[in-house]
Amino acid sequence: MPFTNKPTRMANGEPASSNAQPGLRRALGLSALVFYGIVLIQPTAPMPLFGAAAVQGRGHVVTVVLMGMVAMLFTAISYGRMANAYPSAGSAYAYVSREIHPALGYFVGWSIIFDYVMNPIICVIWIGMAAKNIIPEIPFAVYAVLFAALFTGMNLRGIEASSRTNAMIAVGLGVVIVLFLGAAVRYLWLQPPHGLADWTRPFYNPQTFSFQAVSGGAALAVLTYIGFDGISTLSEEAHNPRRNILLATVLVCLITGVLASIQVYAAQLVWPGTDFPEVDTAFCYIAGKAGGHWLFQTVNFALLVATIGSGSGAHLGAGRLLYSMGRDNAIPRKFFGAVNPRTRIPSNNIILVGVITVIGAFTMTYPLGCELLNFGALIAFMGVNLSALLHYYVRSGRKWLWNLLSPLTGFAVCAYLWWSLGRTAHIVGTVWLLTGILYGAWRTSFFKKPIQFASVDTDEPTLK
Repeated sequence: MPFTNKPTRMANGEPASSNAQPGLRRALGLSALVFYGIVLIQPTAPMPLFGAAAVQGRGHVVTVVLMGMVAMLFTAISYGRMANAYPSAGSAYAYVSREIHPALGYFVGWSIIFDYVMNPIICVIWIGMAAKNIIPEIPFAVYAVLFAALFTGMNLRGIEASSRTNAMIAVGLGVVIVLFLGAAVRYLWLQPPHGLADWTRPFYNPQTFSFQAVSGGAALAVLTYIGFDGISTLSEEAHNPRRNILLATVLVCLITGVLASIQVYAAQLVWPGTDFPEVDTAFCYIAGKAGGHWLFQTVNFALLVATIGSGSGAHLGAGRLLYSMGRDNAIPRKFFGAVNPRTRIPSNNIILVGVITVIGAFTMTYPLGCELLNFGALIAFMGVNLSALLHYYVRSGRKWLWNLLSPLTGFAVCAYLWWSLGRTAHIVGTVWLLTGILYGAWRTSFFKKPIQFASVDTDEPTLK
């Protein structure tokens, strides 16, 4: 199959050379990388997902979050080690294309498109439900169109959140977490659970436990950690990237998992059941039960603002991804590779993603959107684990047991979680993947001509 890797190119599309551009400044230490990763994921990541995970996992949200953490820890190790092998290649597509085959890299790249496009959809769905908590008289349909239009308008004007703004949002969300935990502790002090069984029920409830249900919840909970792989894109700006990228990626997953577990454990103690007034914004109702209406509105508003930032960024990322693919003619260049000459924005793609976001908000639920996003993400994670297995064990002269067990465990857990996704997610996701394979066959005259999906590949010249 004549899929080929594209020659390394700079941002302007010109072939890279060793002296074409000065190297990026290595200014990020381990602590800066960890903070960047936490900001990227957001410290309140499990809050919007709580209701869906609680229903799917039959109340075992702490267990599903910890299962997701185990899967992501092994995958984080593989990401960090592949960043060690390719200090300037920061994507699943790049690793799979280099280590296995460009054709499989294309398959992974196509799945990543699904991941990117689903993100703004689930953000609009959640924001619409959160906004109804503030002004319930306005129908959800109006909110969906309004916020999808907001994302589109912001990105058509080129408005991007700076890292400083993101850091301020993360700090503000940290304050919200402290307020919630304080209210939860006070509530549990005044109305403590009855006996040890109630304290441990968020981990294991014999009356509702089902391994299949918990596995399905864990497949959803993976969304809590989505974004940690972005650390690998900073390889050229980090001190000692071969060490610090790996450590930062693992630490971010560990910190996120511990923080998320504390939040959902407190939430489940305050609200032991799954009979929420509204599943999508269940955490807001739990906050209201623990601290009163002021905390309900505080958490609801904070998560709404944070999700607007995440959704807008995801919308922009999807548009830029499609532009990169169109620029390289992996998808029709005339439409997807076009740039507005005035704003220098790929306007066609931004508008298209906006239309898809509105359609998705009307045709799917928040839990289904999360599953579809994880459908693509888990395929990418499996690819990275498999790449690490091949690079560090199969092709290495040192057959260390850790080099076999770590990526193999990460691959197996991700594969199991992927399999545990709902039937509808598998049907829709499989249709998407088959569409990509058929499209690739058409673009290459049934694979007689090469196709390059350099869109997801963020290669730059390796710094010595």
